[in-house]
Amino acid sequence: MRSTIFKLIMSLSTVAIVACTPALKEQEDSYGAGFITVNETLWAVDHTKPYPFTVAYGEIVCGLPHRGLGPQVYFMPENFTDESYIGTPLNQAAADSLERDGDRPNVPYSIKKGADLSEAIQIGLKVCKEQQDFLDNGG
Repeated sequence: MRSTIFKLIMSLSTVAIVACTPALKEQEDSYGAGFITVNETLWAVDHTKPYPFTVAYGEIVCGLPHRGLGPQVYFMPENFTDESYIGTPLNQAAADSLERDGDRPNVPYSIKKGADLSEAIQIGLKVCKEQQDFLDNGG
């Protein structure tokens, strides 16, 4: 008898916990930008150009297009990836957006002097396309 009551109580508490847990999908949809992690060690495996950033780990982030600028691609160093930080712009659309808004990057690491950003920008644009496709398909 005790075992049956215990199982019933556990089942009801599990249902209550699940029912009261907020859905994360809505929060993810409102974020509106995708990202991909990058690191200096693995960069050479998939890329022909040298790793362009001054920190070993980070994210290439897509800011979805607005104001007719096109997809915006930024670099966010590890531990500086939440929304309170403004990343280093990698493409002209990102630089133009920051200039229009009067903003500046506020992350402590950025691009190596003379680095070729072409592969990093292509990665970011691919992330932007995938994120836009996801949003267009009701993701």
